[in-house]
Amino acid sequence: MVVTTTGTTAVAAEERTSKRHTGGFVDEMRSVAMKLHTKDQAKDGEKETQGKSWRKWEPTIDGYLKFLVDSKHVYDTLDKILDKADFPEYAEFKSTGLERAGNLAKDLEWFKEQGHVIPEPLSPGIDYSIYIEELSKKDPHAFICHFYNTYFAHTAGGRMIGRKVAAKILNGRELEFYKWDGDLPQLLQNVREKLNRVAENWTREQKNHCLEETEKSFEFNGDILRLILA
Repeated sequence: MVVTTTGTTAVAAEERTSKRHTGGFVDEMRSVAMKLHTKDQAKDGEKETQGKSWRKWEPTIDGYLKFLVDSKHVYDTLDKILDKADFPEYAEFKSTGLERAGNLAKDLEWFKEQGHVIPEPLSPGIDYSIYIEELSKKDPHAFICHFYNTYFAHTAGGRMIGRKVAAKILNGRELEFYKWDGDLPQLLQNVREKLNRVAENWTREQKNHCLEETEKSFEFNGDILRLILA
């Protein structure tokens, strides 16, 4: 079963997703992330919006392709890190159902079939990929923060932005990037439980170190997101 994100179905899925909580360390991660969300990005966001709200963006096909290409570059890197599993806990997060690289490959092929030139990755995606790959080899607690924020942000605010862009420049077409096999809220719940199990073995200092990486994750992902306007 493929879960899509159009209309009321998507809204209902988002509401069900946000209502599922497992407690534990994941709630701490979510709380820190919410402090960095603006109020127009998430209903629990705490920051005031500065500059133009994403709801007023005027995206372009060229910019959106740059965003998709750089996003795929990052998701490819995450897959490679988890497959290699320099630390045993990484194996917990392989084949969760949240993987996006394969879906993005299908979307980019579709754009190519429509006559669009697919660009090469740019510095936002390349720089972030280099950063998380190096981080994953030496600092698993910080890396897990990036894993959590990259995948979970896409299932929430990322889907809202995807619908906005589709309505503006794709005649409402829903990309594979915004579809999942299975029940998305359950997939997310499964990963939350895995994250909590892994974090049970961490000291308070290690947990704090993970949380401190949240802002850097938002900065990197924000740079990629802004490619939509390029």
